[in-house]
Amino acid sequence: VDWLKRLIGFATVSHESNLALIEDVQRFTHSLGLEPVLTFNAERTKANLFVTVPAGQSQTVQSQSQMTGGIVLSGHTDVVPVAGQAWTSDPFCAEVRDSKLYGRGACDMKGFIACTLTMLPKAVALSQAGQLSRPVHVALSFDEEVGCLGAPLMLADSQKRGISPEYCIVGEPSMMRMVTAHKGISVFRCRVHGKSAHSSLPPQGVNAISYASKLIGFIDELAGEFAQTNEQTADDRSSYDALFDVPYATLSVGTIQGGTATNIVPNLCEFTFDYRNLPSMTTDAILTPIPAKIEALSEQMQAVDEGACIEIEKFDDVTAMTDSDSDALQKLVAGLTDDDTRTKVAYATEGGQFTNAGIPTVICGPGSIEQAHKADECGSLDQLAQCDEFLAKLIASL
Repeated sequence: VDWLKRLIGFATVSHESNLALIEDVQRFTHSLGLEPVLTFNAERTKANLFVTVPAGQSQTVQSQSQMTGGIVLSGHTDVVPVAGQAWTSDPFCAEVRDSKLYGRGACDMKGFIACTLTMLPKAVALSQAGQLSRPVHVALSFDEEVGCLGAPLMLADSQKRGISPEYCIVGEPSMMRMVTAHKGISVFRCRVHGKSAHSSLPPQGVNAISYASKLIGFIDELAGEFAQTNEQTADDRSSYDALFDVPYATLSVGTIQGGTATNIVPNLCEFTFDYRNLPSMTTDAILTPIPAKIEALSEQMQAVDEGACIEIEKFDDVTAMTDSDSDALQKLVAGLTDDDTRTKVAYATEGGQFTNAGIPTVICGPGSIEQAHKADECGSLDQLAQCDEFLAKLIASL
């Protein structure tokens, strides 16, 4: 609880720096005799922190064998904004009420980080006593909430330094239940460039909103086709997975802007949509039919004005987390939690980046995802206690 209150006190909203929090954790790990490594964004306003508790051996100088292998405990330090939300207490000053701790990040996901930092001195003591057979790595990232931008830098740096963990546990809120896979997310922006005209003379213009609506209708049709997929119709079982809360890929239009006045044929309309694919799928399922539709619509538009067109770009991409290589880790986590249940989720985490780097990963952390991103975000003290017990068992298993 003390660590969680301390972490919440740092207002690490994604558009702000997280350096104050990272430097605080850096000082703490230095006090334990550890050597954390920071990797920065281009502007050096944000940083990841990666620190290793080496496997315990008799020699005082750490060897590479003491640093490689082992397990990563991963968490992101950034939180979503509080603007426009009706909080009943200061979101960056944690409060305990009715066996729950309130504050931005209490659930997503500073609770897991607090439990991990509380456990760290015990891991160091075991290492110094020569009783830790495998290293424990702690990975704290920036900008997870805006596209998982920090973790790839940290992973690349670790690989350059020869750090090759065996497994990873991402502590996103899962009510301390094991999540073995999640969908990937690709976010696209479409800009429809038409031609302005007086609304009394629509044939002289190209209505950007109308053509955007045609493309949106097509996207909705594709989404409907995905929704009709079931266990019997799935193609080689790659487009349907009953363990997911939504067992098929989804498409969803999120924002739209266009037009200047009712009496002007609009010359610009922009909208965004996201595609959430199963780990077994790629973006081919949409990047083949949607560009073909765009080409057909562009031909219609250019019959009126050759400058009319539709642009599409992908501006966000988060890799799916697979369960193809994590059987051993799943058995370990099932034993530690006394729960053999395996679930898969539609929301994305940095877990996909770890599995993409060849590190088998599961999600298991305190709190409910239903509490995330909302006013009066909270986590229960019982969940923190369960996470403490889980981490204690994990360290004992090492």
